[in-house]
Amino acid sequence: MHNLLAVIMAAGKGTRMKSKLPKVMHLLAGKTLIEHVLDSVTQVGIERPLVIVGHGREEIETRISECAELVVQTEQLGTGHAVMQALPYLDGAKTILILSGDQPLLKAETLKKLIELHEVQGVSATVLTAYMEQPFGYGRVIKNGEFVTKIAEEKDASVDQRQIKEVNTGTYCFKGSALKEALAKITTQNAQGEYYLTEVFDVLIRNGEKVLAYCTPDSNEALGINSRAQLAQAEGILRERILDHWMSEGVTLVDPASTFIEAEVKLSRDVTILPFTRLMGKTLIEEDAVIGPQTSLENCTVGCGSEVTYTVARDTVIGERCHIGPFAYLRPGTRLEAEVKVGDFVEIKNSYVEMGAKIPHLSYIGDTHVGKSVNIGAGTITCNYDGVNKHPTKIGDYAFIGSNTNLVAPVEVGEHAVTGAGSTITKNVPARALAVERSPQVTKEHWHKQKDEIGG
Repeated sequence: MHNLLAVIMAAGKGTRMKSKLPKVMHLLAGKTLIEHVLDSVTQVGIERPLVIVGHGREEIETRISECAELVVQTEQLGTGHAVMQALPYLDGAKTILILSGDQPLLKAETLKKLIELHEVQGVSATVLTAYMEQPFGYGRVIKNGEFVTKIAEEKDASVDQRQIKEVNTGTYCFKGSALKEALAKITTQNAQGEYYLTEVFDVLIRNGEKVLAYCTPDSNEALGINSRAQLAQAEGILRERILDHWMSEGVTLVDPASTFIEAEVKLSRDVTILPFTRLMGKTLIEEDAVIGPQTSLENCTVGCGSEVTYTVARDTVIGERCHIGPFAYLRPGTRLEAEVKVGDFVEIKNSYVEMGAKIPHLSYIGDTHVGKSVNIGAGTITCNYDGVNKHPTKIGDYAFIGSNTNLVAPVEVGEHAVTGAGSTITKNVPARALAVERSPQVTKEHWHKQKDEIGG
């Protein structure tokens, strides 16, 4: 028997989003709406909540099946009908927490306080409410003292009821037995012709049961996402929360207004983020690193004391005390050890660069193992693709690659070897050797005079 279970309603299509995606699958700070709700529920201590799905259930299942149990609502007949689908899974539950999958700003702290009030007071139901200056569209919470007497939906509310600013957030705690009994008695006698979950409160109150309200001090938690405009509004609110959190943890944000940090990013103290920087996915930045300005990192790790400026990187590991940029492009599979220099207009893809190597400028390094303290001259290209397959290049420790060298893979350059500037290397270069491949230089003197005579 589980004392506390959660039901998350996520079956709606979200027509106003005008999208092929189910509403709860839209991204907010790098995570889907439903994942934000699941995170809050998990922090409360509910390990595997029930998620009611309908429209787009295959996409939702792919994303969350490992952390939730899905229940299908084949027909969308209202919120009450959605919860009815979960009843077989709720037998024996003492407390049932019900939430909406499109309210990503709910905090775990608020849910804990809601549950605590509900269980300490021993009431049949507790409603999470919020005060809204513009309450249009929300159900109004009507109370007698501390107890709720009715929840009036916008379309069913009277003129006087619509003046009430305390609104229903759509998040509730129920005594399990009371919820099951009340659901059996709700009807579709309302403006929408649907089973409203809020009618459960009418049933409970008529039966003399007590219903409480817990009002969150942050009305933003009540924001439901029903349009692209509301999604953008929530993005701004969550972004501010994230920035405030990291500044409180000892991170310097030189210009928070131009800094974007997604929800799963992790930052250490004494990190500095310069303006116009975006950190995405599961990016991890270690102590004393300086990121930016105008840098975009996705699923990257940056080691202690590294500097990354004017750079785009994805699925990349950057070691300690590296200097990256300006204008570097690090593609998936790139791994840089400590004290690596990657300079301006350098692109690296699926390569391992060992400690102290330098790729200062104007180079492409792909599918390459670059050894320790290698120096790669400007304009060096690893020619790794033959039109069908990718081939590897290996450059040994302390090798020196002259400017404008083409390394035609598969090829190896040995330790301490040198390639002459302008060479196209198609064969392996032994350790400590010099490889030069150039056509003989042809110089024609008095070329301009000859050219003029021919033209004349």
